[in-house]
Amino acid sequence: MVQEKKQTDLFIKKLCFWPHLSTPEKTLLNNNTRTVHYEQGMQVHQGTLDCIGVLFVKRGQLRVYTLSEDGRDVTLYRLFAGDVAILSASCVLEAVTFPVNIDAEEDTEVLRIDAPTFRRLAENNIYVRCYGYETAAGRLSEMLWQMQQILFLSADKRLAIFLLQESEKTQSDTIRLTHEQIARYMGSAREVVSRLMKYFSQEGLVKTGRGQLQLLDKAGLKRLAGQD
Repeated sequence: MVQEKKQTDLFIKKLCFWPHLSTPEKTLLNNNTRTVHYEQGMQVHQGTLDCIGVLFVKRGQLRVYTLSEDGRDVTLYRLFAGDVAILSASCVLEAVTFPVNIDAEEDTEVLRIDAPTFRRLAENNIYVRCYGYETAAGRLSEMLWQMQQILFLSADKRLAIFLLQESEKTQSDTIRLTHEQIARYMGSAREVVSRLMKYFSQEGLVKTGRGQLQLLDKAGLKRLAGQD
């Protein structure tokens, strides 16, 4: 009962369609939602090979990415506490066919609505269906923005944008990521990130350390990112 109350509170807060569900639909949603824990490094979702449902991140971090034919991956976006993974239920959204993979970047706990339940709700309730497509459209826009950066922006500009966004996201000027992690999130190579970090450090934009870096000149980074 306590678990159901916590789930209901989260649904009321995060799901705009909750007020438009009937009592049986709310019961169905609660009865088919469970807490799932993923350890760091675990694969949560594998493209078109599975359809696990909708994920609500309670704590931790998930990375959504796509794979090339030769096995290279490109990070599309990341999900943090309070975010919703909708593309892990793309099998119930007929117009959304873009396959993605999802990994746990750190120990992560989610609320998972199973795919058959979300499909049933979406088929019978226009508010649920609209929520699914609108949320998927938002994520696809993020993916398009990431692809545009990779294709059209220089590596130094992309790195400056990434550092500023990460700082805003964490509300801190200290970014606790390795060069390898930054490269993976940017869709770049570690060698490129290390070379640019050395340049940024020489220019007084950042101060690097083991497994972390500090932003020293955010105004300079914004100029480099074209945000001044």
